[in-house]
Amino acid sequence: MADRERQDLLLELLNTTPVVNGVAQDQLADPEAARSWQRAHGGSGSAEERRHLLKARDGLQDVVRGSRPAASLAPLLEDVISRPRLSSAGVSWEVEAPAERRMAVEAVLAWSALREAMPGRLRVCANPECRLFLIDRSKTNKARWCSMAVCGNRMKARRHYQRTRDAMAE
Repeated sequence: MADRERQDLLLELLNTTPVVNGVAQDQLADPEAARSWQRAHGGSGSAEERRHLLKARDGLQDVVRGSRPAASLAPLLEDVISRPRLSSAGVSWEVEAPAERRMAVEAVLAWSALREAMPGRLRVCANPECRLFLIDRSKTNKARWCSMAVCGNRMKARRHYQRTRDAMAE
């Protein structure tokens, strides 16, 4: 799997708890919906895999939000082995993890690789009512919203309304 695909999968996992009509929804709370999501993303769909995936998602969300240290993710990587593999392309690393933890481990590894390759680019949407995350791939690293069409327009409209209201009050 390419780095971009890993990053996209990580972002999709982080964004499985959107706010809909002002209420946070967990798209992985329903076992059948979670099974479908897991299978669509290369998993087995087992309940054990889901349990580890939820731990990884919740832990990664907290780490990215800054409410828990990165070290809190360590239990997710217990018993994981990384072995070097040499080929004509160079050295690559093969990760061995128990099957039911593979998706969770891959999510943590994707977060770590993204943090190293693109520091500060994975962040929370700047809309305080939104729970989604974004990966800023822009040249300027100034993206603020998960979606310019949704959160960006909403926040800009609020600021415009506030400025207009403040100007009328003066």
